[in-house]
Amino acid sequence: HLNFPGLDKKALGIDDLYSSQKNAAWRIIQNRGALVDHEVGLGKTLTMIVAAQEMKRLKTIHKPMIIALKANVDQIAETYRKAYPAAKILAPGQNDFTPSERVRLLHEIKNNNWDCIILTHDQFGKIPQSPEIQKAILQVELENIQRDLDTLRDLGGDISKKMLKGLEIRKNNLEGKLKELVKDVEEKKDQGINFKDMGIDHLFVDESHKFKNLTFTTRHNRVAGLGNMEGSQKALNMLFAVRTLQEKFDADLCATFLSGTPISNSLTEMYLIFKFLRPKEMQRQLIENFDAWAAVFAKKTTDFEFSVTNEIVAKERFRHFIKVPELAMFYNEITDYKTAKHINLDKPDLQETLVNIKPSEQQQEFIKNLMAFAKTGNAELIGRAKLTPKEDLGRMLIATNYAKKMAADLRLIDERRYGDHPDNKVNTAARNIARIFEESTKHKGTQIVFSDIGTPKPAGFNMYDALKEKLIRDFNIPANQITYIHDWTDRRKPELFRKMNRGEIRILLGSTEKAGTGLNVQQRVVAMHHLDIPWRPSDLGQRNGRGGRQGNKVAKEHYDNKVQNFIYATEQSLDNYKFNLLKNKETFIAQMKNCELNVRTIDEGSIDEKSGMNFSEYIAILSGDTSLLEKSKLEKKVAVMESLKTIHFREVSRNRYGLENMQNERQSTSVTLNKLLSDAEVYKNKLLFTDDGAKANPIQLSGLKTVDAEVIGNHIIGLYRDWLPPAGQQEQKIGSLYGFGLYIKRNRETYEVNGSYEYRFSNSFFAQREADGIRYTFNDGLPNIDNPKLAARHFLNAIDRVESLKDKYQSKLNELDREIPKVEKLLQKPFAQEKELEQMKSELAGLERQISIKIQENQLKQAQEHLGGAVIENDAAIVQIANATTQAAARGPTAEEVSEKHQEKMYGQMRRNTRMKF
Repeated sequence: HLNFPGLDKKALGIDDLYSSQKNAAWRIIQNRGALVDHEVGLGKTLTMIVAAQEMKRLKTIHKPMIIALKANVDQIAETYRKAYPAAKILAPGQNDFTPSERVRLLHEIKNNNWDCIILTHDQFGKIPQSPEIQKAILQVELENIQRDLDTLRDLGGDISKKMLKGLEIRKNNLEGKLKELVKDVEEKKDQGINFKDMGIDHLFVDESHKFKNLTFTTRHNRVAGLGNMEGSQKALNMLFAVRTLQEKFDADLCATFLSGTPISNSLTEMYLIFKFLRPKEMQRQLIENFDAWAAVFAKKTTDFEFSVTNEIVAKERFRHFIKVPELAMFYNEITDYKTAKHINLDKPDLQETLVNIKPSEQQQEFIKNLMAFAKTGNAELIGRAKLTPKEDLGRMLIATNYAKKMAADLRLIDERRYGDHPDNKVNTAARNIARIFEESTKHKGTQIVFSDIGTPKPAGFNMYDALKEKLIRDFNIPANQITYIHDWTDRRKPELFRKMNRGEIRILLGSTEKAGTGLNVQQRVVAMHHLDIPWRPSDLGQRNGRGGRQGNKVAKEHYDNKVQNFIYATEQSLDNYKFNLLKNKETFIAQMKNCELNVRTIDEGSIDEKSGMNFSEYIAILSGDTSLLEKSKLEKKVAVMESLKTIHFREVSRNRYGLENMQNERQSTSVTLNKLLSDAEVYKNKLLFTDDGAKANPIQLSGLKTVDAEVIGNHIIGLYRDWLPPAGQQEQKIGSLYGFGLYIKRNRETYEVNGSYEYRFSNSFFAQREADGIRYTFNDGLPNIDNPKLAARHFLNAIDRVESLKDKYQSKLNELDREIPKVEKLLQKPFAQEKELEQMKSELAGLERQISIKIQENQLKQAQEHLGGAVIENDAAIVQIANATTQAAARGPTAEEVSEKHQEKMYGQMRRNTRMKF
């Protein structure tokens, strides 16, 4: 079933598809869609092409549409034409989607029998959607918002006014859109073609994560990392289209999403995938919105992490996931997940190196000023004019942006005030790039430098120009061998690919957005450099996929199939925060995709997953604060020990189940053996021998009075061929031998012919002494039809097996009697490392208390700077401190208060007088 007729492998230059491509394509065909979650480099393009063409050939669909990134559509169309030269493909250019041409093109799509239509994401966004579908979806969203508003109002004072106002604005906006749609439908204004009219019956969405920003509602307004609830029109437009197809077929899926990073950044992304692709199943499980989903699969916890100003703060987030087998199954039911390791893909290993850069004196001074600005709002500390009231509301966003620039290069903040530094990121990277450039010149090795900050601009300082200038001026690298991705249009990119793959251009600078996807320059990549740390694990994965992918000839032939991967990070900077975010997000994603279904819960923050980088180690290196690292390491030890404990009890459970089976098996074996012993005794007492010592065969068959072996044999063969059972019976006694009844039995076998089932009948023989006794057969009950004399001895041979069967079951019973006591002993064995585990848990709890105390000390210090009873508010916590506590803290500790016991008492009092919301 994994052959694809018409696929021109020779034109594609391949011997065959990967097994992962075949299986994914077949899954799409069978289920009318899927989420193809394949790692970068596993050939998603060919997967969707063969799936689309095969669905068309099988007539399960009639007009598929592929939508992809603008940079990739030409390559997809070219690959499609190579794969299926006879296919009728429509791949319109940008000029075809101008307002004047668009109506003509939509009619062309509607009125022709295309094998496939290939559009860019942007082109697809210009196709009008059905007003009826839009109305239905927006009405559901409006009902969810109204439900949340009613709940929040019922809570009274304990709600966020900001969230309440935000929901009311969204409600008003949706009501406005609905009124316009209703008016348009009633007046039938738009008589043009919309998506529903075009006859499209399947959507293949390449790089589907570009549409992940789908609107949703939630009452969890203070929980970190939930993503943007507002969503984007682009994602909403995709929802309209997918719902149109699902309504047409009255089924889930009806579209295929393809992405190497479907879950890249936020917990909500998994819910939103289900919202796109599994609405009926969600409805069946009474999951109407995000909060209903989170109530089933997640629970909020408070964790400790670095703030943007490098302090340890407590954050509430969805970190623990419950009902993991059900959640993973819910995902895997629609997902084809594959990595290079799953199919043993021959691609380079990334040799990752953290280049740890100490902050300069100016950076250290700026870090102090930035922390003070974040606390006080005094913009002069960072060289800004006084903040307006509106800017002050976004103070943390300003602090974040300045922290990003400071970590990269202070000249991004003020190039007149701050100068170059010999050990900043630009200079450190330049030395490294130049060294590798020289070392790899013999093989024309290429390098890719990534930075999402300080991108090229006409005026002012930027990282790209600074680095290029260093490489040219200080290291004599020819200017024509360095280029920016920003200088290459989509039309000219194939030329860039050729020059990079030939080694004519050897250093490429680019951003994640422009160079992270659709960049096929891997043939000579020997090193990659990350001047900044992206926010999302998927961004780092996309970057790494540019060099660490199949087809890197230079790495394979000259560098032991390895590519160097450098991450440049500045200590005591926002790099801490970014690494911490990557740790949370990457761990969750990896666990959800790889977890065992028999694990009931997982913790996205407790296990330090190694995906090329040990995030916790890097956090400690960058911050100089080892408390979180110690916590992370201890959590990992606890997790490993808990895993061992789980394995132990799983083994106990397996043994208990095995013991029950063994005991049941022993009972049935004993019953069978007793029957065999009884039959053997009868057989032994009645057995006769001929004069020559052979076992006699005094068989008596009904209606046959002869001792002639040939006659008896022919009679048995005749019965085997021609016997028909009496009405209502399937077997019949036909004779006796040594006290055993001899029987014939009718058998029915089912087989398939041209899609329908038919039956084949045959006869067989057995011997049995008692009604509930053992049935003895020889040669599966089939007589020797070629030799009547041997056929005559068929039943004797069957009964004669009693001795060997008796010995077999006696041995089996003896074995069970030996093994059962061993298993019973194993069930009494406790988990040997229980005490060690409890000790580690106790240490972990103590460490968490210490971190919590550190946070409270920082808050207490802040409280001392305010009047008694004042409210201190920031993004991490709201703290109310009573007058007595503030005064006690202000007077300083006494000798008694230094004691650990009194400290515990003091913090207990402080906690009672403190209301913390994380």
